Amino acid sequence: MNILLFIKPKATLAYVYDYHSVRQALEIMEYHRYSSIPIVTKDGFYAGCITEGDLLWALKGMGFPSIKETEEMNIMNIPRKGDYLAVSAAAQMSDIIERAMEQNFVPVVDDYNHFIGMITRKDIIGYLCKITKEEKAKEDKIETNV
Repeated sequence: MNILLFIKPKATLAYVYDYHSVRQALEIMEYHRYSSIPIVTKDGFYAGCITEGDLLWALKGMGFPSIKETEEMNIMNIPRKGDYLAVSAAAQMSDIIERAMEQNFVPVVDDYNHFIGMITRKDIIGYLCKITKEEKAKEDKIETNV
């Protein structure tokens, strides 16, 4: 199965740049209602992801600075519990499914590690449901013919 059939292209997604401030990241995430968001370099390379939890724990550790103070904090200085691992555009669906068990979405990169989009857990589950229904229909047809 070609994973590019499931990709949400970069042009349709929200993401933050590695030079954004914490405040900018918070505002982008709030506006789009994202609980995690990809980080992209100004050259388009995938640099990881940041989650609400990463931001919360970092801000707690700083004594909850004012929103004004977060304008001076670079997003890349926030410790991240774990980055969402990206897959190549040539990856197999089995690779995507394994990643989706641990992350809300799977970032997709090209051969040069440029971020080209993502595949959401929802789309992966939809794919698996479709496969399951097709297999059930085949089994039902076989039982009917016997």
